[in-house]
This record gives sequence, structure tokens and C-alpha cells, in this order.
Amino acid sequence: MAKNPDPQTPLTTISGDVRSIDDWTTTFHLCLIVLPDQMDARSFLPVADRIFKVFGDADCHTALVVPSTPAIAKRILGDHAGRNLTFVDPDRTLVDALGLETLPALVHVRQDTSIGGAAEGWDAPEWQRVADELARAMAWSAPELV
Repeated sequence: MAKNPDPQTPLTTISGDVRSIDDWTTTFHLCLIVLPDQMDARSFLPVADRIFKVFGDADCHTALVVPSTPAIAKRILGDHAGRNLTFVDPDRTLVDALGLETLPALVHVRQDTSIGGAAEGWDAPEWQRVADELARAMAWSAPELV
């Protein structure tokens, strides 16, 4: 079950830049799609595209997270790795800090680093619930996932 992470939990971009969750949420919320570290994770990229297309101009950072190395993340994501903010988590530090047990997951991290909503595993109504909550928090429209 998702939990509030330690604000000092590091987030590492696919290019190797490291900053804490607290640093990433100084100005914006985070909308994270945490994918499994397997090739079948590619099947969730159209859903990520739909979510990011709607929230891309909202006051949140949208990002993909792959709990693996940059090389594996690039292999899984293909050109999505260059089009989206992408974090890697080879030691699963972020996944564990968020309390995630089942991937993929959609996670909204507020500016105070608390969890605004999370859906684990692919469950379209649950992902829609999290997207709707994020839309309300951003005073934005929500993507249609169901």
C-alpha cells in the first residue's frame, strides 16, 4: 500500500542527475507512472501518453519511473525515454519509499511530498480515480482512462 516517502529519497534521472523528492516538489507536484522493469511494460506507454498529454501543462511534473538501470530503462521505453522526464530506480529505493507492492502504479506526490493518491497494478477505474484527484488538485481537466 502506498505511503508518504521520506522527502530526502533520491530521484535519479535517466541521464544520472540526482535530486531528492523534496527538491523535485519544491514548485510542482509529481505525477509518476512507475512501470515494471520488463519489456511488457511498453504496453502501458499509450496510457502514460494519454495522462501526460493532459497533465503536461499543469502545475505538476509528469514522469516515468523504471526500477532498473538506465540501459534497461532505455530498452523498455525506447523513444519515450527522451520524450518524457524519466527516473531510474535500480535499487528500488523510490519504489520502497513509496510503499509500492504492485507495478505498474500511478502515483501523485504533493508539494509537501505526501501522497495525494496512488493506484497499484493496472486497474483502470483506480487509475481514473487518481487522475481525477490530481486534476482537482491542479484545477485541471482529467484524462479519460476508462
